[in-house]
Amino acid sequence: MGKIHSIETFGTVDGPGVRFVVFFQGCPMRCRYCHNPDTWQLAEGQEMSAEEILERMVRNLEFYRTGGITATGGEPMLQIEFLTELFALAKERGIHTCLDTSGIMFPTGSEMSDSRMGQIWRLMQMTDLVMLDIKHMEDEAHRELTGHGNGHSLAFAEYLDEMGKPMWIRHVVVPGITFDRKELAELGKFLGTLSHIEKLEVLPYHSLGRVKYEQLGIDYTLKDTPQLTREEAAAAEQIIRDAMHAVNSLPAALAVL
Repeated sequence: MGKIHSIETFGTVDGPGVRFVVFFQGCPMRCRYCHNPDTWQLAEGQEMSAEEILERMVRNLEFYRTGGITATGGEPMLQIEFLTELFALAKERGIHTCLDTSGIMFPTGSEMSDSRMGQIWRLMQMTDLVMLDIKHMEDEAHRELTGHGNGHSLAFAEYLDEMGKPMWIRHVVVPGITFDRKELAELGKFLGTLSHIEKLEVLPYHSLGRVKYEQLGIDYTLKDTPQLTREEAAAAEQIIRDAMHAVNSLPAALAVL
């Protein structure tokens, strides 16, 4: 059984095509701009079986033929065994699987073990696409933004690249935090070292989740931060792409996006 926050049956921004989106409960990170703070606590989720979730999807399976299933959250890899079970059932039915993650659960240093790496390897055998959210390229700034350093996320990106796993990279651009030429250029330089990026998504910061913080009695620390404009987001994306170009030629699929 897994702890699930909610399910969206018509997802259009969570991977290719129309997606059946499963929001996992529980996340170790506390991103200051998180728009789903109600997914943080693992104990608050609704218990569901993998079979129960897939049954809800296959009722309208034809609807998802151009898409598939996406696991998001929260942080789906916090429940890695259940996530692997869910994706394995999906693959048995020929369903495309997409994982939306920050990579925070990827082990580094003393956390590394054959057992843990085996879990991740098994999950990746059932995962067609990883949407990796890289929060900040500077470790201390990442810690201030999320409560954790960035080593796990960057190491996971390199692991995925080594195994040839298709990736979509997501980066939220926040005025005063990640809307910074140096930070954006460093991200581009890092991405330029990776060979299996299919898409780059630069996401402008918005405060639409602020009402949830008020409802939950949580202080929203970015309440005085302005939302990013489309023009600013486009400028940020160009800085990233220019830095990628400087390191390596863009993959053909990414260059035309």
